[in-house]
Amino acid sequence: MTESTIHASDIQQAQARISSEIAPTPLQYCPRLSAETGCEVYLKREDLQDVRSYKIRGALNSILNLSQEERERGIVTASAGNHAQGVAYACRTMGIPGKIFVPEPTPMQKRDRIHVHGGDQVELVVVGANFDEAAAAAHADAAARHATFIEPFDARDTIIGQGTVAAEVLAQLSAQGVSPDTIVVPVGGGGLISGIISYLADMAPQAKVVGVEPEGAASLRAAFRNGGPVALDSVDPFVDGAAVKRLGSLPYEILEANQSRLHWDTVSEGAVCTDLLNLYQNEGIIAEPAGALSVAGLQRVPLEPHSTVVCVISGGNNDVLRYAEIMERSLVHRGLKHYFLVNFPQEPGQLRHFLSEILGPSDDITLFEYLKRNNRETGAALVGLQLSRAEDLAGLKERMAASKISVQHLQPNTPEYEFLVA
Repeated sequence: MTESTIHASDIQQAQARISSEIAPTPLQYCPRLSAETGCEVYLKREDLQDVRSYKIRGALNSILNLSQEERERGIVTASAGNHAQGVAYACRTMGIPGKIFVPEPTPMQKRDRIHVHGGDQVELVVVGANFDEAAAAAHADAAARHATFIEPFDARDTIIGQGTVAAEVLAQLSAQGVSPDTIVVPVGGGGLISGIISYLADMAPQAKVVGVEPEGAASLRAAFRNGGPVALDSVDPFVDGAAVKRLGSLPYEILEANQSRLHWDTVSEGAVCTDLLNLYQNEGIIAEPAGALSVAGLQRVPLEPHSTVVCVISGGNNDVLRYAEIMERSLVHRGLKHYFLVNFPQEPGQLRHFLSEILGPSDDITLFEYLKRNNRETGAALVGLQLSRAEDLAGLKERMAASKISVQHLQPNTPEYEFLVA
């Protein structure tokens, strides 16, 4: 048996090992998503863990498997925030000193929760522009101090611990006389999806697994295109729980061996924001961006009518201060929020003309900022507009084109948009 061979029995042993520390999370039927998809959709609520993420499973299993000598050397780990909370929890409850490295974009809410769960047992180090830079610093520190490194996703014990999610799902569905047809899983480094697919390979081989990752951090897609894990040139840190530049080597081996039951896709960060808000507004679920990935991917997954689908809500560590940005990204994604560079002729009544003749009756100005005041002929302004319907944009642009006011529609993901708007 190779290291990449993980069986249901390994995961069942881990389930018994960690059951004294964590209780099973609910598997909830979702009427809204079931009606939208024509399937029977269930949500696996890993956001309801004590640390608000499935990551505690792999962290606990890894640390419980350590020898006394390995524990005495102290623990080091790197994380985007959720794995860190699981490690911090274990350090405090087991009395093990820990040092945790997180990247600078890690939300303050996650940093605060690391302190809460770890208490005096844990030192938090914030370093690096992304997870991979934080991980490099953590590995260097562990090597220098001969401490024990706890891998967040690229290690056998971690993956086995994450696989207990699938063990619970199958038991919960079986109690209702149901078996899963599809499990939709968020993907960052690949620990969760490789653990789940390993369990299903033995216990529900007919089920397919769909991995969903953000467009700005599609490390799984890159790995399969490359024939092995490869570092992305850049990563959008917005979906922080899945913003990993390189898929783990061991997860890739496991996923490659299970390609017959594996599917994957990417979703935009804006789509993630829209479904995050929908989960909050409709189901009362506070998901973080990575936690909403599986639901955001539902619309892109080919599903058989009336099939049983499980979406893993992987985490709920979201900072309330991020909601303004989340709402903004959602509006842009839905075609309701637009930005324009408007060059007003410096003549009387031009602003009045813009308001009364160009804007529609339901269009709302959300931003108006002059960018240049010293030109005698024109005055440029950055104007943000929110529409009531996405289809109103065509008429708005027609009226702009017919006017003598010069207007440039700024497009997301262009340098001028990022410079002026972001």
